[in-house]
Amino acid sequence: MDEATKLPIGPEEVAEAAQILQRYKAGKAALDKRLVDNELWFRMGHWKNYQNPMMEGKPQPSSGWLFNSIANKHADAMDNYPSPNVLPRAEDDEAAAQALSSVLPVVLEQADYEQVYSDTWWRKLKQGTGVKGVFWDPEQRGGVGEIAIRPMNLLMLYWEPGVDDIQASPHFFSLSLADTAQLESRWPQLAGHTASVLDVPHYIHDGGLDTSDKSVVVDWYYKKLSPEGRSVLHYCKFCNGVVLYASENDPELAERGFYDHGRYPFVFDALFMEEDSPAGFGYIDVMKECQTAIDKMNHAMDENVLLSSRQRYVLSDTAGVNEEELTDLSRDIIHVVGRLNDDSFRPLQTAGLQGNSLSYRNSRIEELKEISGNRDMTQGGTAGGVTAASAIAALQEAGSKLSRDMLKSAYRAFAKECCLIIELMRQFYDEERIFRITGKSGESEFVRFSGQVLRAQPARVVGGVELGSHEPVFDIVVSAEKKSTFSRLSQNETAKECYQLGFFAPANADAALAALEMMDFEGIEKVRQRVRQNGTLAQQLARMQAQMAQLTGLLEVQKKSEAPKLSGPAQELSTAAMARAMKTQKGEMR
Repeated sequence: MDEATKLPIGPEEVAEAAQILQRYKAGKAALDKRLVDNELWFRMGHWKNYQNPMMEGKPQPSSGWLFNSIANKHADAMDNYPSPNVLPRAEDDEAAAQALSSVLPVVLEQADYEQVYSDTWWRKLKQGTGVKGVFWDPEQRGGVGEIAIRPMNLLMLYWEPGVDDIQASPHFFSLSLADTAQLESRWPQLAGHTASVLDVPHYIHDGGLDTSDKSVVVDWYYKKLSPEGRSVLHYCKFCNGVVLYASENDPELAERGFYDHGRYPFVFDALFMEEDSPAGFGYIDVMKECQTAIDKMNHAMDENVLLSSRQRYVLSDTAGVNEEELTDLSRDIIHVVGRLNDDSFRPLQTAGLQGNSLSYRNSRIEELKEISGNRDMTQGGTAGGVTAASAIAALQEAGSKLSRDMLKSAYRAFAKECCLIIELMRQFYDEERIFRITGKSGESEFVRFSGQVLRAQPARVVGGVELGSHEPVFDIVVSAEKKSTFSRLSQNETAKECYQLGFFAPANADAALAALEMMDFEGIEKVRQRVRQNGTLAQQLARMQAQMAQLTGLLEVQKKSEAPKLSGPAQELSTAAMARAMKTQKGEMR
């Protein structure tokens, strides 16, 4: 028996994993079919699903109401691009949390997260579920390694049927297509095993998809229990029954596991949840029936308009009309043999569109807008004579609650992704790295960071006994980094109103704070802090003015009594009071 067969993961284990994958694929077949159909709907190519011979050669209009709804939802998501803020759970971890709050956005930017966020949102709206993968790529940075975040194709992911959380699945598979020749050059053991033993579903393309020179590469993640009872994540990459890499075959990772966090490196973000499944359904599944009715009515109306624009005739065989001259619109004279009357020749008129037909079509369009939450007011349009800016803003704010609900689920998924990133930093950031941090005012600062600050630190020793180690744990708070234009305008209007009402006048500090206690808007804590500062400065200025008035009165009394000038302690008190007053006034001017 050779050494290869003694490894924990060999051909037999891979064959067993392939059987599990086939079982998972069978349980996901209905979802895969829905994903393929939804992609056609998004590209407005859903007429390909209706194989009706009578439709060949006839117009097949596809209106973009469904596409417009999805595009608007995606625009809302990009207007509220997330930004992480790391908070410590223990006071000792405050410095590490501040460093992470500065470094984490830079890591996301280097991973091109904005593009990943955009692609995942398109899939979330089309398919009902957006999936991101958070991996450690050892080949980046010239072999030093870096965190990679990728949008995942739900069509190529498989888990145990019936679970609602992928972390509860004993196995998880991620499939991809790769060029067979490139795979052989990287892994020579694949030579002679080029016959693909797995088939994968794929989307329908106009030009077709040739996969004859490609092989299916399987990333197989599975969990095992360590002797201590801890869940350990292992990883195996295989293709055509050949093991390309297995963490259990790696002596350094056989006991430790591939990732120390022990979780599958995938985050699911479902739009509308389904029971017993981590994947949900999206807006296309909700809108497709209404969009079908609209398109069929458009098809019927287009045919009616075409028929109404053509002049047609009912012609008897005994009419004696020259048909070639009749159909030639360039002729001014048409010859007729015999007598022509209404019984043998008459124009055929096509009835025009009825008003109730147009009203019914418009009502279906309004229905589609309602069920998708894509009303006119959310796009800036108004109806019913609404012209006031405040009324339009109120309507837009009320109509955007569906978008806010979607964003909350995306932010929850983003917090999970940030947690996975922090765990990968903890495990793989062995060497110190330098990150350029750009402040709010545009200044740049270079911060040194390594995974050592995230790892377990020995606790203090009491009476010669070590109390154990402390590993920093953090919470992620997500806020919108890029706000919509409407949000910025609304906040600017709030600031102007506060200024006009005298909130920032030092004399009105107490009344302004009382009003701010009953208000709620973004950034209100900074406004309260500013008003408190203004109130404190006003009180200090009032005290200094009272002291100045008292000193001035003393000087006037002495002048009237023709007493000698102040000297000693009185002179020092007068000089110190005037100096404090001048300093306070300068600070207020700054």
